[in-house]
Amino acid sequence: MNISNYYWYFSGVLTPKFCDEVIKYANAQKEVMARTGGYGDRKLKKEEILDLKRKRNSDLVWLNDLWIYKELHPYVHQANKEAGWNFDWERSESCQFTKYKLNQYYDWHCDSWDKPYDRKDPNHPEHGRIRKLSMTCQLTDGSEYKGGELEFDFRNYDPHMRDESKHRIQCKEILPKGSIIVFPSFVWHRVKPVKSGTRYSLVVWHLGRPFR
Repeated sequence: MNISNYYWYFSGVLTPKFCDEVIKYANAQKEVMARTGGYGDRKLKKEEILDLKRKRNSDLVWLNDLWIYKELHPYVHQANKEAGWNFDWERSESCQFTKYKLNQYYDWHCDSWDKPYDRKDPNHPEHGRIRKLSMTCQLTDGSEYKGGELEFDFRNYDPHMRDESKHRIQCKEILPKGSIIVFPSFVWHRVKPVKSGTRYSLVVWHLGRPFR
């Protein structure tokens, strides 16, 4: 798929009050260790946890609150149109409130898979859908932590396979608190290790029928 814009951003559009309310609300919930898709919800063995943390090391809370979606959805629609993607999407997954503390990170990955969700219940709203658009909301200002850069690689394969830094871009546009970035879920990206402070973000994936 040829696209002219690999991401679309809005700098500082969410109010500090909204960001702080999300942080306070999420921090009062039960957090879980972040996982990648291959591990599911089962209890992990010690060696599996170690293997997982080589790929991803962060803590998260799942949120499904209408007041959050109501604030974010207009920016997804706007980015989808203004970036020229015009992807058909139907619904959003749960919001992922993510904490990146000292030395925590998420290595190179993309958010979508070739195969759509295969839920046991064929009437499940996610069944047969794929992630089409990813959204990351910056809840802390970039001055509150060091490291933790969001970095993109726009080639259509795993960046581990070839180390060419000229193809990589750090998204500095979303460092201000309340900034939003939207991008196609098949774009490779990572969050580099946090060196000090805590980076709070909110991630949401938007689902639709597979591309034709």
